[in-house]
Parts: sequence; structure tokens; C-alpha cells
Amino acid sequence: MAAAASLSPLIAPRASPNAIPRRAFPSARRLAVESRHRRRVLAMGGADLLGDLGARDPFPEEIESNFGENVVGNTDTLHRILVPNLRALSLAQLSCEAIPPSQPPLADDDAEKLLKKVVGWRLAEADGVKRLQCLWRVRDYGCGVELINRIYKVVEASGHYPNLHLEQPNQVRAELWTASIGGLSMNDFIVAARIDRVKTADLVPKKRIWA
Repeated sequence: MAAAASLSPLIAPRASPNAIPRRAFPSARRLAVESRHRRRVLAMGGADLLGDLGARDPFPEEIESNFGENVVGNTDTLHRILVPNLRALSLAQLSCEAIPPSQPPLADDDAEKLLKKVVGWRLAEADGVKRLQCLWRVRDYGCGVELINRIYKVVEASGHYPNLHLEQPNQVRAELWTASIGGLSMNDFIVAARIDRVKTADLVPKKRIWA
């Protein structure tokens, strides 16, 4: 019995199958940081629903490593405000300018490129003069008058006006060209882009829904 008693200190205790390894527990420093975070949330009257998710304060080890020096948006990052050039601006944001009679009309290639920046317009020619043309099918005569009024309000400030025609009881036609040069100018496309902003959903015929 004495021999057995003398050997008992040398036998290591058997670990319990439910025991949790020491490495599974967070450090005391991390627990202190998380505890401060939860106290701040609760002090502001909110519930700590996110737990460890979301924003948190950096750990002391992270601060010591200067990890923020390589983060985009750091205080030393150079921020620049880039002003868009004329190509980046939409035509509706540009201003109409006075066109001298000596200025030639836009070339066909230029007109075709600008035509892609407006919606629903097409190039037409009448009496040897190139022009922009757009047609709207409206619900009735009153809607046609309302559309013409809306177009006038949009282009009034530009000083460059389209020819507006109320054709039949339910069709409005708009034409744009610069009479002083006998053709198209940038002003015509600027006004066309502004007319594109006119709301017409409540003026067009309602679609039939078949049961």
C-alpha cells in the first residue's frame, strides 16, 4: 500500500471529455475591450444585437502594428474633387450659346453622334435643311395641348425654341433646327435633351389589358 501511495503523485489526472482547452478562451485584454463596447452600447439605450459583428475598437496589438497606415482612406490619403468635362456632362446640362450666321451647320457625322445622346428623335430634311424631329402619340386633344405647354416650360429658359405642331387630335410633332445657319447646331441637341425630360406617362394612350 505504501508503494502505491508513493507512486500516486506521478500519475497525471485523466482529462475530462467535456473539458475545454485553454486556447479556446479569449485573452483578458480582449474580454475587457468587448466589455467596454457592450457597456457603451447599453449606456446609449441600445441593445447589443450584433455581438462581435460590425465595427469595433482596434485591439492594442493592432494599434501597435500601425495597420492603419496601409488602409485606403487613411488621414494621409490625398483626396481630389474631379470636375467633369463637357464630354461627361449630359446635353441637357449644357447651355445654349449665340450662333453667328457665319458658323457652318454641324457635319452629318457629328449630327449622327449627337443623335445617340437624345431619345426618340430622328434626323429629317425639309426644303434642303437638316433638322431634328420627334413625334408623340397622346390620348386626346387636351393631352396634346398639355404636352406643348410642358415642352414650352422646359425650353423657355434656353432661348432656343422648337417648332411645335398639334397634328390630328392626338399627335404632337416637334422640329428643331437653327434658322440662322440653315441647319443643325449644338443648341438643337441641347434643347432636344431637355425636352426628353418632359413627363409624358400620364398623357399617352392607356394600354388595353385583355382578360
